[in-house]
Amino acid sequence: MNEGLIPKRYAKALYLVACQRKVDTEIYEKMKALERNFMEYPQFDESLNNPYIPFDDKASLIVSAAGVKKDDSTLSDFIRLLGKNKRIGMMRAIGAAYVEIYREQHDIYSVRVASASQLSSGEESRLKKMIQSHLGGGVMEYEMSVDPSLIGGFTVSVGNEKIDASVSNELKQLRLNLISK
Repeated sequence: MNEGLIPKRYAKALYLVACQRKVDTEIYEKMKALERNFMEYPQFDESLNNPYIPFDDKASLIVSAAGVKKDDSTLSDFIRLLGKNKRIGMMRAIGAAYVEIYREQHDIYSVRVASASQLSSGEESRLKKMIQSHLGGGVMEYEMSVDPSLIGGFTVSVGNEKIDASVSNELKQLRLNLISK
């Protein structure tokens, strides 16, 4: 079966149960925390897929990384289900699929902006307004970073869409045009 299909099915089931129990937003926040930990600690994913690490240790790792509290039975039950079905190694993909489902259902856009240098508050405010008008509504989860390799300008990523208004991109395009002639 398709590796992308299985995590989506588990995520959809978790989302439906979370909505019934009115904890969908809490689980959304925990899944985002989990994804941050997966990105920050690459060995986290390796540990979940290691057959020599006992399930209880893997479950404890997920609980700790997601910030699951003792009273969060929905996520605890879900982790036990993954263990029972031998799917604990798919937790990263399931978490990402849950975040995607939640964002679709709540009209939330993940926006990442990178600029060559720190933007002033006025520039950043104007950029946010431009992005918000481009999105045509919905909620914007905004993340700003500085990337000196851009030389100048900025990039904006919204889902699969990317706008590259950087000097490094202009130089790259110029170089490609010169090479092709």
